Amino acid sequence: MPIEILMPALSPTMEEGTLAKWLVKEGDTVSSGDLLAEIETDKATMEFEAVDEGVIGKILVAEGSEGVKVNTAIAVLLEDGESADDIGAASSAPAAAPKATEAAPSAPVAETATPAPAAPAAADGSRIFASPLARRIAASKGIDLAALTGSGPHGRIVKADVEAAQPGAAAPAKTVSAAAAAPAVAAVASGPSSDVIAKMYEGREYEEIALNGMRKTIAARLTEAKQTVPHFYLRRDIKLDALLEFRGTLNKQLEARNVKLSVNDFIIKACALALQSVPDANAVWAGDKVLKLKPSDVAVAVAIEGGLFTPVLQDAETKSLSALSAQMKDLAGRARDRKLAPHEYQGGSFAISNLGMFGIDNFDAVINPPHGAILAVGAGKKQPVVGPDGDLAVATVMSVTLSVDHRVIDGALGAELLNAIVENLENPVAMLA
Repeated sequence: MPIEILMPALSPTMEEGTLAKWLVKEGDTVSSGDLLAEIETDKATMEFEAVDEGVIGKILVAEGSEGVKVNTAIAVLLEDGESADDIGAASSAPAAAPKATEAAPSAPVAETATPAPAAPAAADGSRIFASPLARRIAASKGIDLAALTGSGPHGRIVKADVEAAQPGAAAPAKTVSAAAAAPAVAAVASGPSSDVIAKMYEGREYEEIALNGMRKTIAARLTEAKQTVPHFYLRRDIKLDALLEFRGTLNKQLEARNVKLSVNDFIIKACALALQSVPDANAVWAGDKVLKLKPSDVAVAVAIEGGLFTPVLQDAETKSLSALSAQMKDLAGRARDRKLAPHEYQGGSFAISNLGMFGIDNFDAVINPPHGAILAVGAGKKQPVVGPDGDLAVATVMSVTLSVDHRVIDGALGAELLNAIVENLENPVAMLA
């Protein structure tokens, strides 16, 4: 029977997408791994791969179509021996139980992504990624898909895996990832309708701007954060003179390698090391439990046109300042081009939002769930300070505010984390020890 190719959920927050471009046409033969289409999500444009072989029998959604809901049929794939005359039978199948998506994204998909209704699940409830043909063969041979390791793109179980398997295999235990435990994004809270708001401005000149996927996601996530996350705030001033002097020395030494460290690179490293020295604060909220992470995976907010990304620097505590600088430049550049894969901006336990380059003295950042905290960084400015001996001096001072999720981190623990960040930044040489 012809297989419906469904609009995939390419990120946990994706509810609909734009079918930007078809890379195949009706009648084309495709194999596992062939690119089918380019799809714009709420965050990026991603390529969409085939998993099983077959012939594109019919394209159901034209390229350029916006607002295509996840799990909507976008094309029909014909298998061996099938023809276009068989498509009618597939199209008449009940809408409530469509076939699972016959394609996979070119980047890993978090397990919180919306699954196709017909997709099987392991004993612990996690989704098993398998092609429709593989599932049909498994059902006929009595094979438990949970016992198989897929050889398709991103571990997807395909026809060859099932044909090579022995019936009756037991399902292995499965480790639940932090991403799988993360809560789904809440809908934006209800308020006055757009018509009601528009009537308030009758007679006034304005431009109506439709919300794109990214802006909708930002609105939903930040509304969720302020409604459901019990924020509290801790503030400190940090003397930067030692750091600026040390940075200048390092940059002179690194000129031959074309490396130039920024203050933000030092902040990333300071936060990563602080999470190691205060491990109880390296945690995220997971609904009915707290997940305490071992590595320091630090997210950094990057402003782009129309919104922002928070790419994650994994294992930041183990990387040199120059490595962090290079990785951050790469992630920020691809974020502005909307070329990041979901695994590059999902996860992490802690985030940094730096508005100092815009001249902002201080501000309070909103936590990005499920993170336990976010550090808001202001500009470093020269100001009078009183020294330990009571003498008045001038120093470069930077104001920071740590926004903390009280469900994960209590006041004293948050203060300990912020003190560790301050200590690292005021004594930067120690971060290289």
